[in-house]
Amino acid sequence: MGWFSGRKTVYVDSDVLVVGGGMAGCGATYESRHWGRDLKVVCVEKANIERSGAVAQGLYAINCYMGMQWDENQPEDHVRYARNDLMGLVREDLGYDMARHVDSSVHMFEKWGLPMMRDPETGRYQREGKWQIMIHGESYKPIVAEAARKAASEVYNRIMVTHLLMDEAKPNRVAGAVGFNVRSGDFYVFRAKAVIVCAGGASHIYKPRSVGEGMGRTWYAPWSSASAYGLPILAGAKMTQMENRIVLARFKDGYGPVGAYFLHLKTYTQNGYGEEYESKWYEHTKALVGDYIDRHPVPTCLRNHAFLQELKAGRGPIRMVTTEAFQDPHKETVGWENFLGMTIGQAVVWASQNIDPKHTNPELITSEPYVMGSHATCSGAWASGPSDCAPADYQWGYNRMMTIEGLFGAGDTIGGSAHKFSSGSFTEGRIAAKAAVNYVNDLKNEKLRISEKQYEDLKKTIFQPLENYQVGRNEIVAGTVSPSYILPINGLQRLEKIMDEYTGGINTDYMTNKPLLTRGLELLGMLKEDLDHLAAEDLHQLQRAWELHHRVLASESVARHTLFPRWPGYYYRGDYPKLDDANWHCFTLSRYDRQSGEWEMEKIPVHHIID
Repeated sequence: MGWFSGRKTVYVDSDVLVVGGGMAGCGATYESRHWGRDLKVVCVEKANIERSGAVAQGLYAINCYMGMQWDENQPEDHVRYARNDLMGLVREDLGYDMARHVDSSVHMFEKWGLPMMRDPETGRYQREGKWQIMIHGESYKPIVAEAARKAASEVYNRIMVTHLLMDEAKPNRVAGAVGFNVRSGDFYVFRAKAVIVCAGGASHIYKPRSVGEGMGRTWYAPWSSASAYGLPILAGAKMTQMENRIVLARFKDGYGPVGAYFLHLKTYTQNGYGEEYESKWYEHTKALVGDYIDRHPVPTCLRNHAFLQELKAGRGPIRMVTTEAFQDPHKETVGWENFLGMTIGQAVVWASQNIDPKHTNPELITSEPYVMGSHATCSGAWASGPSDCAPADYQWGYNRMMTIEGLFGAGDTIGGSAHKFSSGSFTEGRIAAKAAVNYVNDLKNEKLRISEKQYEDLKKTIFQPLENYQVGRNEIVAGTVSPSYILPINGLQRLEKIMDEYTGGINTDYMTNKPLLTRGLELLGMLKEDLDHLAAEDLHQLQRAWELHHRVLASESVARHTLFPRWPGYYYRGDYPKLDDANWHCFTLSRYDRQSGEWEMEKIPVHHIID
């Protein structure tokens, strides 16, 4: 095995282990120290905590802020907003819990040095919309990461966590995690009394619109490889709403965000002939979904629906009217700074295509689907809710604890709690951490049991792709083709093709049905079998191999949940074209048994706790 044979095994014991150093992970790490002064708190990050997670490149706005100090909004208002946008299917207890604490998180960011824009007349934070406040966010993540670094006992960067460890004295209890250093190849065994999964959601499980050299360009962070879901799924945690993928309108080719343009610059859209089009599809949409189309604001998926129908009617492209707003020098500056603060690539794309939005209205397009529980959708793990407001069947343990004892989550990981964004994910990390510390303290001196065999077996599994390459490379027949193995990029492209064609991607205009989903699951099953033959030439490819494992698990969960018909505008079921609230106004839950490979599905009632 050459230099791979020299890798070490590093053992790290902790009380609280935080997996992922994005916004949720930073919140969990910071808050674990606040409540657990004498505990050992360890944070593990695949990249570097300084610039990791979905806000790594910067952010121009904080999209979740109540403004309770000025009586702008109350937590109940945010629950109503999220419930409306998700057509009723949200965990109101989780949303309320996050919303009542999020303002304090934002105030900490400002205290730590985050530059906030303020209204010169009122002195309040500058509003971009009802829930958004504007910031100078180029250094948003480093500022927040510094607080987490100072709070942690230890931060381990460049560690790809691949599996969770389970307590052999109590099989449904988590006991830590294992992974490897993507630079040195050292194997890490993290033993912990409580684990908080704060990893990223799933991009690149569907074929992206960008191809060739731009294939890596997506809207959601391309390094978010579904570990938020792969880790708990493999451990046997119940997942919810995994069919609730998100499809977003974005500036074409660069995936540039549109929120600041619509909300702050007051831009609007037209079809290719310069016409307003959304009202044309009102009756059509009402026939599909009933009075949801009459809600204000109109749910995001239904706005997508009008966009997509107009394109199918042959009246594209859809353009955003920027030429009016950009006549105002201040708005023009804001429009460009919006990209320079978080999506520089969009400005580059416009320059390369001779688009000056002051004189040319740029095109919009809908993205490929993503699965992420921290944005405007509800995919993720089924978690116990807060003791003071969660309905009885949503509460079985500590707040934000999954159906695995001692396993907590935040951000993309937790399902049912939409519209968290960066500040809400950080806040949910704080909530999970407080509960995890309470759990650890309640354990007292109870010992976890992890056999050497458990982590040695996982070590062999994790590094097997290196072995597959060492053996199979001698059989290469042309270029990089070997009959003995597949490479991570080949597996990823195969996954994206399956998901795109069978579970409602861009090439089918987000359309699927039961026969397509059934065939897609068959193909995913074949792909899962072939993952045993993944080959990695080096540690970077080994990381790609395990990212693929997590993406495939999450994708299978998505496909199985999509058998439940809803969410027009995010996906369509050709065999169930109309919304059926009588049968499907509920939460869908799944549980994967890794021993048998079987999935159990169930329906859970939706409880509304806010008037």
